[in-house]
Amino acid sequence: MSGLRYVYAVCRPFDAALQAQLTGVAGDPPRLLPHGDLVAVVSHVPEADFSEEALRAHLEDLDWLTATARAHQQVVDALTAVTTPLPLRLATVFRDDSGVRVMLEEREAAFRRTLERLEGRVEWGVKVYVEAESAQRAKSERPEASQRPAAKPVSGRDYLRQRRQQTRADDDLWSRAEGFATGLHTRLSERADDARLHAPQNPRLSGAAGRNVLNAAYLVPRDASEEFVETVDRTKDDAPGIRVELTGPWAAYSFAGETEGEGS
Repeated sequence: MSGLRYVYAVCRPFDAALQAQLTGVAGDPPRLLPHGDLVAVVSHVPEADFSEEALRAHLEDLDWLTATARAHQQVVDALTAVTTPLPLRLATVFRDDSGVRVMLEEREAAFRRTLERLEGRVEWGVKVYVEAESAQRAKSERPEASQRPAAKPVSGRDYLRQRRQQTRADDDLWSRAEGFATGLHTRLSERADDARLHAPQNPRLSGAAGRNVLNAAYLVPRDASEEFVETVDRTKDDAPGIRVELTGPWAAYSFAGETEGEGS
């Protein structure tokens, strides 16, 4: 089959079969391209969509990017179920199989070091959000609060006083959330082989409710994942107005380090 070579990940040789009917980017099933003691997971993609010029245009097309990212992730997820993949960045493309083999040879030492570090491990993501509205709702549902409904401000002075009280309540919640997140991150880091703190997400971009106070990734041995998940679950009801979200297990994107591939 003609076309360019799209590379999803690099891994060590493995015997387990990928799930049946798995398709990748542009609808082409992924295949294994071995070179020495490394394997590149690739599929064919049309040059009309993945040439350098075409990619520049597609990067402005959100629908195309979303579909491509979804197909890319689907293949990486399937690999994560049967081996330890080192995922490459979206739209890593080469002219042919020879180009992929040259990349494997040139980056062999770095790939092998990273795969050794990631072997038998997966990534879990944990986010902590401040939910001020939830906290206020919980407060209003207390019996004593229901007996004393908040009075409407009758003057500018009353209004400013109520605003100061609300600001103090918000500041207190934010302070508690930061302390909660710091403690949670410390506990989870002790149960992980490595951890990464990412920048808090912008809610206008992520669409998530609340303010993100912790956005972290943890590299966890597969056989310790159940304990890690239970540790997170035990914290979810510890702090009213604070939400904890757990995602994974993922391929170790946050810990791939210097070995992200580059197309040619």
